[in-house]
Amino acid sequence: MRVYFDNAATTPMRKEVVDVMLPYMREHFGNPSSIHAEGRKARTAVEAARKIVARTIGASIGEIFFTSGGTESNNMAIKCAVRDLGVKRIITTEIEHHNVFNPLNRLVAEGKVEVVNLAVDKLGRPDMVQLRKELNDSDVKTMVSLMHGNNEVGTMIDLDEVSEICSEAGALFHSDTVQTVGHFPIDVNKTRISFMAGAGHKIHGPKGIGFIYINGDNMIEPFMDGGSQERNMRAGTENVPAIVGFAEALKLMTENLEEEIAYIKGLRARMRKGLEEIIPDITFNGDLEGSSLYTVLNASFPPSSRNEVLLLSL
Repeated sequence: MRVYFDNAATTPMRKEVVDVMLPYMREHFGNPSSIHAEGRKARTAVEAARKIVARTIGASIGEIFFTSGGTESNNMAIKCAVRDLGVKRIITTEIEHHNVFNPLNRLVAEGKVEVVNLAVDKLGRPDMVQLRKELNDSDVKTMVSLMHGNNEVGTMIDLDEVSEICSEAGALFHSDTVQTVGHFPIDVNKTRISFMAGAGHKIHGPKGIGFIYINGDNMIEPFMDGGSQERNMRAGTENVPAIVGFAEALKLMTENLEEEIAYIKGLRARMRKGLEEIIPDITFNGDLEGSSLYTVLNASFPPSSRNEVLLLSL
């Protein structure tokens, strides 16, 4: 029997999510921008979903914009901060997701921004002392971009700590929260974040749908030009079935979050123990004893001629 272990890459959709999506593929197929009854029905569904997302992270509905997923959301945050908010310097790390790392490289190549990479220790933790120093030693308009939870090794930053450091220095703070939205409580009323991203397919929702949270103090221009969708911020007809499914997945995840966390932690501990019993020389990476994604277990196997066989058998 094959068992799927790659949930950090994507998750299977829950039946309940599929069930709420189907009516918006069949019966309620209207364009949310249309003013007739079918359009209004679709618009009502989109706005109800927006309320669920906003409520989950403590935001106002005017700060939530639906996108195609984490890649678009992170690109939007980074490029619009540079284009519209006067950001000239971005502090980050070299272990960010490619949808942050590559846009930054492009902006550097175009001469639009300076990028400073923080040192990262062997557990995957960015150097907070260096972050404070970098912010205190410069008066250039700066944004800090650090992922909340690393999708490879699972190490997490302390959002509250980084938020406080950024606030003290007057810097913007963008966090790629794709691996943590729906898995951990996040409250933007308590933790000041300028931009954050989420994606449906990381929480047993559909692919191709996500959101960007934009703090109301940050006025940016549209990332994509076209129609007036998403309050003129993101042109293109909204994917109503996916939006409805994303909101349902988020609601289901957060309704039973404590039980879900306990269950997945138990599975991770069981897997770690089993691997240690079978492969005594195995090592595990990331901050497992500290702050870490309970959904990730990163292991290094000892050198063996059988490793290639293992890879080909996946």
